Amino acid sequence: MKCFDIEYDPSEWRLLIDSFKTSPKTVLLHNGNSFASLPFRHSVHLENYNDLSMILEKINYQENRWIVCGDFKRLIMLLGQQAGCTKYPCFLCLWDSRARDLHWTKTDWSLRDALTPGENNVINTTLFLPAKVLLFPLQMKVGLMKQFIKSLPKNGE
Repeated sequence: MKCFDIEYDPSEWRLLIDSFKTSPKTVLLHNGNSFASLPFRHSVHLENYNDLSMILEKINYQENRWIVCGDFKRLIMLLGQQAGCTKYPCFLCLWDSRARDLHWTKTDWSLRDALTPGENNVINTTLFLPAKVLLFPLQMKVGLMKQFIKSLPKNGE
């Protein structure tokens, strides 16, 4: 920022860690869109916890403490939680079932009583403070609506 004669304030920037199937990327975005986004990383490989921790180390995240935006999969990974189908999922996952072939025929499901949400699914150290997370509103809405629709009775009652 010094070479552009811009006064730098870390609270005015957000770190976006996003991933599509073929192109994970890390970009620094300005809150007011007054400045162009600064790309840090673009990759064609599947990202993992070690790669993301190295990126945060190289861009001095601990020094700047930007607010982090991203999709659920990236944020779960950065918070040190187990990716994929966890043994102890979050509360939203309690409504989901892996019996996909019975979703449209079975209406009475038993509760999962063996789950203790929030336990035993943290396998790595957290790379940033959970208070510094900003979820995409659309992604939250789609995720919650998807779980709500799954919980509706299939016969229309």
